[in-house]
Amino acid sequence: MINYPIKRAPQQKQTNYANLGMTLESDIESTNLFYLNQKIAVIHKKPTPVQVVNVSYPARNKAKITEAYYKTPSTTDFNGVFEGKYIDFDAKETNSKTSMPLKNIHPHQMEHLENVSLQGGIAFLIVHFKQYNEYYLLPFHILEMYWKQQYDKEKGRKSIPYNVFKEQTYLIPFGYQPRLDYLSVVKKYLIKS
Repeated sequence: MINYPIKRAPQQKQTNYANLGMTLESDIESTNLFYLNQKIAVIHKKPTPVQVVNVSYPARNKAKITEAYYKTPSTTDFNGVFEGKYIDFDAKETNSKTSMPLKNIHPHQMEHLENVSLQGGIAFLIVHFKQYNEYYLLPFHILEMYWKQQYDKEKGRKSIPYNVFKEQTYLIPFGYQPRLDYLSVVKKYLIKS
């Protein structure tokens, strides 16, 4: 008797969004370390402000935070100085092939980026389209236009189309050193001489 394998229906893959932006953030942190070591720029990841409420001490040298709350909403993930200019930005990823949802951006982040821009700082997002493995620098003025349009009943939409990234934003080269050379894009397109 021959036992043939039983053919089963393919199982649906569960998507876990918990660490969606972690690879992008680690690539940016690696890039920032390269920029720092090469004396190109000083850009760091901002710590998230938390209030520790309860700590467990199972052993003298093994303190463990068991309860904590966000003090205030964090603004953006990264800031620093490049060629005498203040830079402030956030990193976003999307699994969509057609757009980046605006729900990925919080109102307090938009307010913060607007304030940076009003003071002459360089504000932007780095957006990773995971399906294409492409990284784009989205300047604040384009982001702001789509953010405001989402509330317009006639031409409003809840996302920024992929073709806008292809046509109006800047592709960031991906390499070995640095991983994401976003400052070459900032220098070429966003710093006014």
